[in-house]
Amino acid sequence: MSTTVMILNGPNLNRLGKRQPEVYGTATLADVEQACAARAGELGLTVDFRQSNHEGELIDSVHEAADHGWPVIINPGGFTHTSVALRDALAEIADGDGFVEVHLTNVHAREPFRQHSYLSPIARGVIAGLGSYGYLAALGYFTP
Repeated sequence: MSTTVMILNGPNLNRLGKRQPEVYGTATLADVEQACAARAGELGLTVDFRQSNHEGELIDSVHEAADHGWPVIINPGGFTHTSVALRDALAEIADGDGFVEVHLTNVHAREPFRQHSYLSPIARGVIAGLGSYGYLAALGYFTP
């Protein structure tokens, strides 16, 4: 297993701490990144942490992870419910170390459209509703 894990964050996650803090919490994406880097260090991992509001950039990052043989932790944001293209990119790594899908909120307790994921059926696991701790839990899965 790789010692580098790519952590991808989809659209609007750059607005954490500002956008609907009553739903998504007050931690910023920079706070999440710092917590992930610290936890990764404890686990003997490194992280490549990224965010994009653009589907194609996320797909390019998945391709890069595949080329390096890196597993992925992904919070796809709204692309969870819409992006077949992102699913197709992640399918390339699904049979290797794979990927874990993370959501800050419990998407299954929210609006019906949020309850469907194109990614979940091919993910190693799905962590939802644990806030930013979900990222740290996912890192534990990829411990060498």
